Amino acid sequence: MSSPKDLENLQREIVSLAKRQGDLEEIVLEVMERRESLQERVAELTERVSSVQAKSDDATGRRDAAQAELDAEAATVTKERELVAGSVPADLLKLYEKLREQQGGVGAARLYQRKCEGCHIELNITELNEVRAAAKDTVVRCENCRRILVRTSESGL
Repeated sequence: MSSPKDLENLQREIVSLAKRQGDLEEIVLEVMERRESLQERVAELTERVSSVQAKSDDATGRRDAAQAELDAEAATVTKERELVAGSVPADLLKLYEKLREQQGGVGAARLYQRKCEGCHIELNITELNEVRAAAKDTVVRCENCRRILVRTSESGL
């Protein structure tokens, strides 16, 4: 060192660099602490995602099983319907299909305790007497919703 001034400048530079090094070490420590905290959060969220995924997979499995069961039941019912439809006169089946289309999928309804279970309206005494007077093989229809009325022994007719 050639001069005391240069020495003084170097000592200031060393003090400044030491201070800067201390500041940077604090920043590194803060970053490491935040990183550790974030890693814990990531682990927690990963565990939650796994839990939710397991529940989703379970629900999907149950849904698929239920769908398969419904498909099997639909196939059985369709076969049974085909067998029954084969024994119904063509004109009655045609009427039923037309009514079913018009009435949102229900073309016939049970007459139970004077009430049409299609529209849930009670038949008046005149309509009820007409139904009672009709022959067993006569197709009777509800005056309100026009569905075919199915008379059973439970309906008291």
